[in-house]
This record gives sequence, structure tokens and C-alpha cells, in this order.
Amino acid sequence: METIDGVIIKDLVTHQDERGFFREMLRMNEDFPVSHVGQLSHSMVNAGILKAWHYHHKQSQWNYVACGDVMVALYDYRRSSSTFGHVMELHFGEKSQPKAYFFPAGVLHGYKCLKGPMHIFYMTSGIYDLSDEGRLPHDHAEIRYDWGKACP
Repeated sequence: METIDGVIIKDLVTHQDERGFFREMLRMNEDFPVSHVGQLSHSMVNAGILKAWHYHHKQSQWNYVACGDVMVALYDYRRSSSTFGHVMELHFGEKSQPKAYFFPAGVLHGYKCLKGPMHIFYMTSGIYDLSDEGRLPHDHAEIRYDWGKACP
């Protein structure tokens, strides 16, 4: 898998018994790459929906897919980055190892919900600010990512 500078993938530990389970998503400690949490949000997405491409000029973000099956793509849009132009593809599903993922400002992100509904929780380093956002079409010529390809 191709990697992008500054992206972090964190395996999550699940403690399960006959009552259900407990899963810790994130800890605010020395491993957390941002000094401020601005917002915690929850989004539900139906099967077949594609949301791409979106980025932030200043804000960084942690994401956690709680349920559903989703293909996530990240694209390094930071011209000064050593991994500029790299694509990173991640698959999250109910039958895979739970993970959280972090991406810094300037990394385009998008996802396609393969099986839904998909619930995603995301924690951002800032509060919602329209002037911090950027968007590109899912079929942007520079990126050339094939959202229709088969999933792992």
C-alpha cells in the first residue's frame, strides 16, 4: 500500500464479552498529532453513496468507521510534501480489524459506502469553517482515482 506523509492508521483494541464490547477510539496524549480538538461529528451514509474530494487548508482530522463497509481514498494535495500526488486506499468493514485514521491538512479525502448504512465519527482540530474547506469533483483529472474498481 502506498503511504502519505503524516497519515496515521491506528489499530483499535476491542474488549468483548457476553454483555457486548468496549472499544477505545482515541486518547488525547503524546501520540495525538494535534494540540486542539475543535469538533466531534457523526455522519450516516447510505450504501452506494460517494463523497469525494474534500480537503481542509488548516484543519486535520481523525476518522473512525463504526459500522458499514467503506472504501476510503486519500490523496496528498500538498505541493510541498514528499508524498505529493500519492494515493492511499483503505478498506473498512464490519468484518475487518477496527481502525481509526488520521490525515493532516491538505490531504484530500473521500469515501464510497459499499454496504450501509455506514456510520463514521470524525474529530477535527478546528470547528466548522467554510473558508477552510476545499472541494474537487470525484473524477478530477489530476487525481485519476477509479471509484468503481473492485474492493479488497
